[in-house]
Amino acid sequence: METALRKSYDIVIVGAGPGGIFAVLEFLNSTEDLKILIVDKGKDISERQCPMKNSEASCTACPSCSLLSGWGGAGAFSDGKLSLSPDVGGHLTKYIDREEVKRLIDYVDGIYIKYGAPEHIYGEDIEEIEKLKRITSKNDLLLVHSRIRHIGTDRCRDVLQNIREFINNKVDLLFGTKVMRLDIEKGKLRGVVLTGGRRVKAKYVIVAPGREGSSWFEREAKRLKLTLLNNPVDIGLRVEVPASVLEPLTSVTYEPKLIYYSKRFDDKVRTFCVNPHGEVVKEYLKGIWTVNGHSYANKKTENTNFALLVSTYFTEPFHEPISYGRYIARLANFLAKGVLVQRLGDLRRGRRSTEERIKKGIVEPTLKDATPGDLSFALPYRYLTDILEMLEALDKVCPGVNSRHTLLYGIEVKFYSMQPKLTNELETEIENLFAVGDGAGVSRGLIQASASGVIAARAILRRL
Repeated sequence: METALRKSYDIVIVGAGPGGIFAVLEFLNSTEDLKILIVDKGKDISERQCPMKNSEASCTACPSCSLLSGWGGAGAFSDGKLSLSPDVGGHLTKYIDREEVKRLIDYVDGIYIKYGAPEHIYGEDIEEIEKLKRITSKNDLLLVHSRIRHIGTDRCRDVLQNIREFINNKVDLLFGTKVMRLDIEKGKLRGVVLTGGRRVKAKYVIVAPGREGSSWFEREAKRLKLTLLNNPVDIGLRVEVPASVLEPLTSVTYEPKLIYYSKRFDDKVRTFCVNPHGEVVKEYLKGIWTVNGHSYANKKTENTNFALLVSTYFTEPFHEPISYGRYIARLANFLAKGVLVQRLGDLRRGRRSTEERIKKGIVEPTLKDATPGDLSFALPYRYLTDILEMLEALDKVCPGVNSRHTLLYGIEVKFYSMQPKLTNELETEIENLFAVGDGAGVSRGLIQASASGVIAARAILRRL
């Protein structure tokens, strides 16, 4: 049932991901007298379900991907890794003091526990971490230490449902509705304009669009002539190996965060979203399929998957990193009608993988409808060279990563909006308009996205 909208609100929040959710929780922690509206183009938590799980439905049938949009956003709805370090998952230290970021992370972490996140933390055995650092550094790899609390894809839904039940009837929620544009007149914030031209007035607006909404926010920022700083686009592949291969790392830190600088191009390559005993999944993002990974609290596969991403910063005259990333993903889709998969051995031999060659391998794909093919036709030479170099380096730490049987899925792309110029309260150049989370280029992970929502909410509460 659709929310009966008021004509005006104290606060409108664009996006029901972690940034938006934690802003609301912070408001409700202080007072329930505020009139708040949350708008999201996705579905409520009870209705978020990928139809391909239970049918032959096509991704194109969904107006917005339920894996990416809706209550909880993308990261909080997938495997739910909380990186409990100010050095991982975002740029909040650009805006506020590092010690304050640490306090915010602890504060947000405590809220996740309150609503059902597990108590266990990975990466607290400092002696073992130091051993891993010595091994990785000898092989040109930098291990970034971060304590990790892993919620799990299956348990994430419970946590999000618990938060949803807490705020029920305390704020207005509008799902399946897009914010078409921010309503600004003569430099003054008026509110937002929704699907169909409906105008909603607001004293304050928090934009928390997530990665899926990053291109919309970038267009809005350009329309409003906000000062923008270029963010990189991360492009790469998802790697799948037997779980035992990566166990020397995952048993200690669960999600090892490794950085490598390629010898050929000196590009930064990093691991991202490691999923021990997880599965590879595909996501549908405005006309393109990309690849991702999930890991569960109560279900395990025989494989571990992780992304290898190359960060690319563009310079003059090109300023379209999101368009470029979409182009690369679309090229892979064109070749495969979806997601490509290739054995590493086939890639090195310069031949495409086939179903027969995949079946001969010792790694059984967890993404069953990926199309065997040749990733070298989609991923530029520079990216492939960087990734192959890192696989060789990683193999010296975890023998078997560089096996001919290793599976590579493509394309994985992480979009970050161009960063708008923000104050230390995350306020834009337009008074009372705040921008938080991954889609605003402020964070790159669940915990800092959540913390950024708290920062904006506290700033507004001080003014109220």
